[in-house]
Amino acid sequence: MPPKWPRKPDRADPAYRKLEDRINFAVHFAAFTAFNSGLWFFHGFMPGTLLWLPKLTLPWLVCLGAHGVWLFAISTYSSSDAKPDKPLL
Repeated sequence: MPPKWPRKPDRADPAYRKLEDRINFAVHFAAFTAFNSGLWFFHGFMPGTLLWLPKLTLPWLVCLGAHGVWLFAISTYSSSDAKPDKPLL
């Protein structure tokens, strides 16, 4: 069941930004896990064909780890950090 937000979603709301960033990380983690587990599964059946697989997995894992460190250790959510969305025109 998706999370329900008790008020109108607004990017200027620190709690909403925190939830949105964590959901974004969860989506990235799920994509990494699904894609790489599938590739490594087939790599187990055909060991000589996917030689580029470690070169894909390791940098992607490092980027995902940096994303997690940024989200859970570095980022702060205060109301002064929010920038209002500007219209394109």
